[in-house]
Amino acid sequence: MEIKEILELVEREKINLIDLKVVDILGKWRHVTLARTNFSEKTFYDGVGFDASNLGYAKVTNSDMIMIPDPSTAMIEYIGDDKVLSMICDVYDVETGEPSLHDPRSLLKKTLESINDIADKVYFGPEYEFHIFKDVRYTVESNDISVYIDSDEGFWNSFDKGEYFIGRKKGYHRIPPFDTLMEVRNKIVNELLKYGVPVKYHHHEVGTCQVEIELSFVDALKAADYTLLVKYIARKVAKEYGLIVTFMPKPLYNEAGNGMHVHQFMVKNEKNIFAGNKLYGLSEIALSYIAGLLKHAGSVMAFSNPSTNSYRRLVPGFEAPTNAVFALANRTAAIRIPAYVKDDKKRRIEFRTIDASCNPYLAFAAMILAGIDGIRKSLDPTQEGFGPFEGDAYNENIKPLPTSLDAACNELRKDNEYLTVFPKELINHWIRIKLSESREIMSIPHPKEFENYFDV
Repeated sequence: MEIKEILELVEREKINLIDLKVVDILGKWRHVTLARTNFSEKTFYDGVGFDASNLGYAKVTNSDMIMIPDPSTAMIEYIGDDKVLSMICDVYDVETGEPSLHDPRSLLKKTLESINDIADKVYFGPEYEFHIFKDVRYTVESNDISVYIDSDEGFWNSFDKGEYFIGRKKGYHRIPPFDTLMEVRNKIVNELLKYGVPVKYHHHEVGTCQVEIELSFVDALKAADYTLLVKYIARKVAKEYGLIVTFMPKPLYNEAGNGMHVHQFMVKNEKNIFAGNKLYGLSEIALSYIAGLLKHAGSVMAFSNPSTNSYRRLVPGFEAPTNAVFALANRTAAIRIPAYVKDDKKRRIEFRTIDASCNPYLAFAAMILAGIDGIRKSLDPTQEGFGPFEGDAYNENIKPLPTSLDAACNELRKDNEYLTVFPKELINHWIRIKLSESREIMSIPHPKEFENYFDV
């Protein structure tokens, strides 16, 4: 939608509220709502000033920045009885008038511009796994460290219910009445379709209370925008049903965790340059992209798996990768080549390590730049020892991925030259934030430690 069209829409529909959404450094939407009387064409050039220190990407001593709406993201949403025009914003530096070096959305845009000699477009097809619970309570106090989670679908309630339930790790593609969450998923998907989000399908996942919504391919920037929109809509709809959504990578012990697998390919001159006559129908470019992504996987994970909880998901036995290898149709590999794809227009790879605790703009940018580094250096994944791998990748210590957030941050500290678009200040800032999170969590006694060590 063009600026002129947006202004005409506001006038024609008598829209009184304009909501501006902006992503913070951790990947969460923040927003400010303008009254119609304070919205005009100037808003798209002068923007709205705000305190960026509260979003995590500026110091309090120099925190004035402006958010400027991207008219192409305009959508109508309803908040209560109010019709609201909503737009996603980019963040600009007050002094230079240029996109802020710390703005994740602008950084992804810059990443895509920096690779146009290789690709005109990067296409992503994300899979969003998440849990839907009826009740979640947690507390962290000096004398009380506890979590309580419940759901009518939970296998732990099977004896009380005495009827239909999904057993442990038995939820994949189950149908109603075992699948109790189809109605709420339908409503989430219908809402997403209203906003133009190209949903491919949805289904129940392996875990109890676990579901998945997968998108058709969109360009990388839209994929990042849609990631935040999917979270937003899923939570709003779930609330209408008295339910609670979490995209947390590992909310339930000994159950499948939530990944955000990203299928991806690149296009140049309207041709899928990942398709070719090499291994598995891939091109040399695709294989080099794989090599670059796996070579830098440890440091990429500081952005793609940026929570301590991420590494509770990346353990053997739950279809989550633990080694930096690629393979055909193998869900234990960090990069899977889908065997069912025979059409060269859809030839692609799937990065299975990433999860939705990430800031999608930073994670997608890091992932792309790692792959591009492999292309620019003509790396060969078979020569680098990344595969192709056959068999259960959990059974061997081939190319181990980081097993903790600390380890991923250490990898990022050592290996970041390929992140050509990322300012060093941002990388160092990110490492400090994440190590601080890790230290805080490590300082809290865990209930399992009481079980193991209370009687020492």
